[in-house]
Amino acid sequence: MDVDELPVNRKAATINRAIEETVNRAVRTRDRVLRKLGLGGRAADYDDLHYEFIGGANDEMRRKHYDKSLRLLWKAEAAAPWSSFRDLGAAERAIHDMAEQSLSATEKQARARVTSADFRAELDRHYTPRQKQAIVNVLSAIGHGEAYAWLVSAANLRDVQSSGAKAAVTMQVLEEAKHFVVLREVVQAFGVPVPRQSAWEYLLLEGVLRADGLEKFYGMNVLVETIALSIFGALAHLPGLEILRLFHLDEARHTALPQNYFKDFPMTRRQQLGRGARRRRLRMALPTLPLILLLEEDLAVLGIDAFEFAGSVLRKVVLLSERAGFMLPAPGPVMLGRFNALFNLYCRLTRPGHQARDFMAADTSKDEVVAQVEQEIFAAAPNGHRHAKRASTPRREVAGSR
Repeated sequence: MDVDELPVNRKAATINRAIEETVNRAVRTRDRVLRKLGLGGRAADYDDLHYEFIGGANDEMRRKHYDKSLRLLWKAEAAAPWSSFRDLGAAERAIHDMAEQSLSATEKQARARVTSADFRAELDRHYTPRQKQAIVNVLSAIGHGEAYAWLVSAANLRDVQSSGAKAAVTMQVLEEAKHFVVLREVVQAFGVPVPRQSAWEYLLLEGVLRADGLEKFYGMNVLVETIALSIFGALAHLPGLEILRLFHLDEARHTALPQNYFKDFPMTRRQQLGRGARRRRLRMALPTLPLILLLEEDLAVLGIDAFEFAGSVLRKVVLLSERAGFMLPAPGPVMLGRFNALFNLYCRLTRPGHQARDFMAADTSKDEVVAQVEQEIFAAAPNGHRHAKRASTPRREVAGSR
């Protein structure tokens, strides 16, 4: 694939990897000791070394229950046409008489493609081995995150109120399950080693899973889902990765869930503005910064500036946080300004001739369909930051649109 690979400070990249290895050993040793002592330890029953939950893949059970349930998933509009439900898409209506009700035609086609030899051959034609490894390193970072999203969304069922909210969260559980199993196959189709979770992913996702009550909404739906949405948006234009548009659309819906939920069940002023809550949210987000540094080299191989990507993520996170009422230690423009100064300082130290710039105004989503979705979600940017221009594609219904 012909891309303009960006220069990276190799010494800085080596130092970042060494720091991560040291922190990873310390964190995992601590959690192993705590678990043996019965004092806690790792909260997730997840084995990132093998990209599986504890107990292994158990694909036979998955095929008999998860896959079959999706194939036979019934829709209220078809079963009870007199009701108010309108939950069939155009493609589903067309294939309803053939009893294929679980997935849209696009999803079925993409799912079949990813397991075929033709798909793997297509990847070999388009990518060098280093580019394939870079894609897998970036995608697996959020792939591990999908495992935690599955756990966190299931845990949120205990905390949300009303049948409608529980139904909405239940659908997120189903979608996160689909994301994990499908994205896992996409990643494995590249035929290169799948890395374990980095220490920074570990700390971030464990912190989200341990968060109290609906603070999980902030950690998962606002923070992690926005990172996922941004990764899918940055890669969806690449050959063979068109399926990421579907993941991206789901994530767009998930990021809107807290805002819509709190319209009916608002947080108290203390939950929104409490000094302790604000600090906890910032601490929960901090591992994303060294994670970006760790991914800088892989992103550069794909022609993506890590700090443009990080600035885009932070801008979206701040906007969604304030919309939902999850206030941070400082107002959005102040937070973004501080992070922008930090990014420019790092770049001055590691990028010869670096000139100060506003990374918070960047956007790394290149796909037109993705840009259309993000334009509708993030139209009201804080501090006048620009966003992706409206694409010249037909308007699609964006979940979470108000």
